[in-house]
Amino acid sequence: MLACFAIDIDHVLANPMFDPNRCSINFHPLHSYYAIAIYAILLIPKKTRVLGLGLVIHILADSADCALM
Repeated sequence: MLACFAIDIDHVLANPMFDPNRCSINFHPLHSYYAIAIYAILLIPKKTRVLGLGLVIHILADSADCALM
């Protein structure tokens, strides 16, 4: 589950790398709506369910930051 935070590697592509006023959902490539759809699909097969769950939880945590802006 902790390995699911590896999707934050796409933050190094942004300039500036960290902006407290930026919503990461649909800004970074691994936080795009297409990637989120793939993460949701990973919940279906039993072999990828834990990975999909970790990725979806990560996206939910990032979207909570967006809601507070």
